Amino acid sequence: MAIIPLYYVVAGSYDIDPTFSGTIAEGQCVFLNGANGVRAVDTTANAIHQVLGLAGDTKSTSASTMPGVKSGWQNRVSDGYDETKASGKITVYHSGGEFATDQFLDDGSLVTAAAGSYLKCNTSGLLIVDGATQSFDTVAQLVTAPGMYPSGVPGTDVNGDSALASAANTTTNDYIVVKLLV
Repeated sequence: MAIIPLYYVVAGSYDIDPTFSGTIAEGQCVFLNGANGVRAVDTTANAIHQVLGLAGDTKSTSASTMPGVKSGWQNRVSDGYDETKASGKITVYHSGGEFATDQFLDDGSLVTAAAGSYLKCNTSGLLIVDGATQSFDTVAQLVTAPGMYPSGVPGTDVNGDSALASAANTTTNDYIVVKLLV
């Protein structure tokens, strides 16, 4: 579970909704829950229609979601995988930009989707194909179909580099590149 900012316009800092006890993974769609703060897009009323942007930090109690980092590893042991613990805030990318992420529904529809296809968030906060035309919940546009992302470490998987591991798509290690529209 990861997000790799290639270009971004705004990286806002927002309070985490204190009533939210779930996990927010880097790259996952998030929304503002009234005056409470940010939480992952879920089945909450109108959440998929009020996407604020993509999470830039992880709020978890069980695994790191940094790109290419094994789930049992973390930066600071005292935070227990929660990058929002010290401040109670989360980075949210919005207002445009281009990102590589593994936070998409791996149902095969993105493999056949053309570059320029519109994407929306499902009720799990994952990006999915939105059909041929833009709709109200559209949050991103597909730039690159699912594929391995180079890690910068010499190897043989992608353009002379080893592939960057994906915690979300462990069988394929696939990432997509998207242009953010929210």
